[in-house]
Amino acid sequence: MNNDIILQARGLKKYYGKGETEVRALDNVNLDIERGKFTAIIGTSGSGKSTLLNMLGGLDTPSAGSILVDHTELAKLNSEEATVFRRKQIGFVFQNYNLVPVLNVWENIILPISLDGRRPDRKFIMKIVQLLGLEKKLDSLPNQLSGGQQQRVAIARALASKPSIILADEPTGNLDTRTSDDVIGLLKMTSREFHQTIVMITHNPEIARMADRVIHIEDGHIVGSPD
Repeated sequence: MNNDIILQARGLKKYYGKGETEVRALDNVNLDIERGKFTAIIGTSGSGKSTLLNMLGGLDTPSAGSILVDHTELAKLNSEEATVFRRKQIGFVFQNYNLVPVLNVWENIILPISLDGRRPDRKFIMKIVQLLGLEKKLDSLPNQLSGGQQQRVAIARALASKPSIILADEPTGNLDTRTSDDVIGLLKMTSREFHQTIVMITHNPEIARMADRVIHIEDGHIVGSPD
């Protein structure tokens, strides 16, 4: 695996059902993601993009094929090892934010680090907080924040543990156009500021165009990745 490549998928397949009812959500996908780049994977509903993101993040198991994240083959990890690996090496940004309602902003940001029994790097995290404009919201609960602010907290949480890669699942799906542009702009900024690798799935061509690289997926196949 080339050191410039942080994530590599080879012969990735995910089939559901058998015979006439078989669905090939992913069908022999090969993919290389460059370290430190912001990559968008675009496809319509049912194209396989969410399935692909779940495979790359170790949230689901492929029917066949291999996935390497920073030289670690996900298939060789047992369930407990996979959970720890995800917590340390993969940051997730979900469409629905997935914040814990009873925790304040600071507690939500450091949650994955706390679960891992590690001490948060306060100086590093405060740099993220300031970059995302959350310094006055650290004591607020999620229900006291706007959708855009909640998504900023989710981005801060994903970055806080210094993961190898961040996977963003339709991160602007619940946001208006202006806030969507702000969130993507922040993702780009954090990618450059912290040399962070980000892979985002979206169905929106305008959002995808803001990434460094765009990969198209249709019917479980990668059909092109123009720069």
